[in-house]
Amino acid sequence: MPEKLLIYTDGSSRGNPGPGGYGAILFWGSKRKELSQGYRRTTNNRMELMAVIAALKALTKPGLDIVVHSDSSYVVNAIEKRWLQSWLRINFKGKKNADLWKEYHQLSLAHNIRFVWVKGHADNVYNNRCDELATAAADSRKWLVDTGFEMEEANPTTL
Repeated sequence: MPEKLLIYTDGSSRGNPGPGGYGAILFWGSKRKELSQGYRRTTNNRMELMAVIAALKALTKPGLDIVVHSDSSYVVNAIEKRWLQSWLRINFKGKKNADLWKEYHQLSLAHNIRFVWVKGHADNVYNNRCDELATAAADSRKWLVDTGFEMEEANPTTL
């Protein structure tokens, strides 16, 4: 049986909106890679999704079987309950974070991905480590600009 890539993710924001960050850990056999980044103004949901996107962008080959562990009901339900498919059909009319969902969707087409919800701030060592990475990135002041959020905030569309 081929090996599965395991990914753990978490997002954080200091205020909602406010400075935020994500953390992700990728496991392939005995190999482990940690990712994190902070953003100067964003939301928690965006950082939860950005963690997944960053992990997928770090991959170098297509066709992987992936299990993503997340404490975000928003992210897990959007995939596992097929909300994203509905949002794609209506072109995200009235939905937030369309830019990130579209990016996730394009990245996901190259892989077989399943999401598993984990309880946040509990006894899952990898979720806790992702939380540490995300909060440290949010607090780092080494921020990037979440252009999608800041453009939407500056020019809100009528829903």
